[in-house]
Amino acid sequence: MKYNFDLVINRKNTMSRKWDPQILKDRFGRSDLLPFWVADMDFRVAKPIEDAIIERAKHPIYGYSIRKESYYDSIKSWMKNQFDYEIKKEWIVYTPGVVSAIAYALQAFSDEDDNILIQTPVYPKFEEIIKDNNRRVLNSPLNFDGERYNIDFNDFESKIKDDNVKIFILCSPHNPIGRVWSKEELEKIGKICLKYNVLVISDEIHNDFVYKNHKHSIFSSINKEFANNSIICTSTSKTFNLAGLEAANIIIPNKKYREKFENVLEINKVGSQNPLSIVAVEAAYRDGSEWLDQIMDYIESNFKFIEEFLSENLPKANLIKSQATYLAWIDLREYEDDEKELEKIIINEAKIAPNFGDWFGEGGKGFIRFNFACSRQVLEEGLKRLDKALN
Repeated sequence: MKYNFDLVINRKNTMSRKWDPQILKDRFGRSDLLPFWVADMDFRVAKPIEDAIIERAKHPIYGYSIRKESYYDSIKSWMKNQFDYEIKKEWIVYTPGVVSAIAYALQAFSDEDDNILIQTPVYPKFEEIIKDNNRRVLNSPLNFDGERYNIDFNDFESKIKDDNVKIFILCSPHNPIGRVWSKEELEKIGKICLKYNVLVISDEIHNDFVYKNHKHSIFSSINKEFANNSIICTSTSKTFNLAGLEAANIIIPNKKYREKFENVLEINKVGSQNPLSIVAVEAAYRDGSEWLDQIMDYIESNFKFIEEFLSENLPKANLIKSQATYLAWIDLREYEDDEKELEKIIINEAKIAPNFGDWFGEGGKGFIRFNFACSRQVLEEGLKRLDKALN
């Protein structure tokens, strides 16, 4: 079927974190903002998912539920069809989300005060999780040449070697910069981590949102050694806009690691999944590819629209060329190099709510992360507000 992503769906008064006036006021200081921050989409979900949820909801009891063989088959088929990666049922471990999975992995494979490596600018929850679990954040910042971000492999290896790093959290594709790491880059990462006995936790939640002419490689699919030294975090939450249903599928080929991870889940009493989430995940992976193909075309056209709009109206804005995700990373330092002043302009004059770059750590100041998974009408309104405020 043909989906209409131009349709503007009113999400106010639907308990949406992204759109709730009180949440906006608490986070940004005012409630009358057009939101482009929280990384979920303003699009209706795929019809097969909606149908599956409605059909299950017709049964009036929502008790403790189990995942049937068909659930695991849908994940295995998706991995094979999308990434040519054959996985086994026993490798798949359920958690409520990728963020919680990373926390459980830190608890399973590191001790308090251990060094955990990240690459900023990066998803801020990484740093929060590390600190909340009384581990130490170690940073190997990505190199930015004004157009593209790259890994400083000399710094990466020296940090691991000199600071006794226990775990590296890989963001692949990378949020917020939109990089799809090449297979060669991932191989370099993997070899260094093997050399120094560093476990790789790979957050691949955006793995399906890769643009044409780019290819995502699942870290553990590269070779058996990497598979035995990694935990791969996947979810339908970004791909199919199901974040509120709280379901992630963590792929752990190494049996000893998997048992250790599952032991932490048992200690924290994690395991039961709600029935609507179960049928939604299965329907997404079984019947969601048509919807995803259409939405990827729309997302890429939205990114092109941003490119053209900024080029014409805000030429000093530096839009980082994205290879994946629905999150634009925009350098606005040529308009205002004071981070706090830039925030005031965007909030009080543009009246929009993006994520501000300093949330993402070192190298993020003066940038915004702008969620463009919305109708073209809303996107254009947000960009016009930004244009008017900065000019």
